[in-house]
Amino acid sequence: MEWQKYSCHGCGDCCRDFTVQLRKRDIQKLESQKWTEKMGEEVTQDFRGQTYLKRREDGSCIFLREDGLCRIHAEHGFAEKPVACQVFPFNLAPGESSLRVGLNFLCRSVQQNVGADLGEHRKDLRRFADVIPELNRPAPEAPLSRGLEPAEDSEVDAVVDLLDGWLRSDVCSMKTRLDGLAFVVQSLGDATLQHVRGARFIELVEMLVGVLPDELTLRPIEEPTRRQASLLRQAVFTRTEDPRIEGSRGRLRTSIGQLLRSRAMRRGRGSTPFLTSELPRSVDFRHIDGVASFTESPDSNQISELFLRYARATLIGRRTWGSAYYGWSLTDGLQAMVLNLACAVWVSQLCSASEGRPFCRLEDVQRGIGRVDRHVGRAPWLGTSVERLRLSYLRIDDGLRRIAVRGW
Repeated sequence: MEWQKYSCHGCGDCCRDFTVQLRKRDIQKLESQKWTEKMGEEVTQDFRGQTYLKRREDGSCIFLREDGLCRIHAEHGFAEKPVACQVFPFNLAPGESSLRVGLNFLCRSVQQNVGADLGEHRKDLRRFADVIPELNRPAPEAPLSRGLEPAEDSEVDAVVDLLDGWLRSDVCSMKTRLDGLAFVVQSLGDATLQHVRGARFIELVEMLVGVLPDELTLRPIEEPTRRQASLLRQAVFTRTEDPRIEGSRGRLRTSIGQLLRSRAMRRGRGSTPFLTSELPRSVDFRHIDGVASFTESPDSNQISELFLRYARATLIGRRTWGSAYYGWSLTDGLQAMVLNLACAVWVSQLCSASEGRPFCRLEDVQRGIGRVDRHVGRAPWLGTSVERLRLSYLRIDDGLRRIAVRGW
């Protein structure tokens, strides 16, 4: 991905946002570095059988300095930090014959596309593979569709190359490109692919992409139905829900609270419930729906460029299927990708509406993409049958297409 760059610029956002789970080797390193003695307090905490880095009351890591840098890094070097801290913002997953590498767009430097070419990080990526045992155990390729045999490399490569080529087609608006992406993905989700494999499958994808954008003109869509809008809001909730170790109220009270807030999102009346401390709350749902399309924003060009990079990086990094995404099939994972993009739009509009703006600014969209992408591949509840069922409902009556272009 020569068009995407990254270097850490020490903003400290990841150190304020993530709860870092520690491996046995991480704990041994912290003990050998004698941080408890240096800092006069425990630097780890246990929760439900796992050990994590301790966080301050404001949610930041105990090792985060005022200048945004890590104290472990400053005193002992990059390679002595916990592995999870070293790896971010890369998403690593084992493949059948090679490592899958993606990027998390919560990182501000990734969003802003600043830093070194990604090829400059190869040495670190190889080292990560050496110290993370599960990356060295080959994982089977994702099924082409649920219940089918694993997808062939040629099938996956064809889907990725053809959809990426469509997304890069600058003769169409961003709205049309996202509509076309959703059209192809929705069509593959509806197809029975048991006997459409290899060259026949590749021909099918070529045909679906080849009829764009004419097919979209012949099959115009309207705004999402009430049911589809409700499903979208529920998907936003699952992609922003962020249970924290600090202040845990117990499983029962936590579950009840989640249920009530999820119900409020489903209904979409009144004001938004608490989603996460990093997002606004008590915003009128009507104001969110009233935010103008991205094309009316003074930052429309930058917003389109960011969304395009995010979509392409997700696709090329193969981040929403197989070992990178709960073992999901290729067709299910592509649908999840479209839904994630739609959720990022909704969260962007939430941020804009909270400030009383009639349109989104670039910073709103950066927050929207960051909050949604934070969970991709990391939140086990996104890999459940409930999520697959949600996608099945959204395929009905062009639901994926309707939500994909919402906000554009």
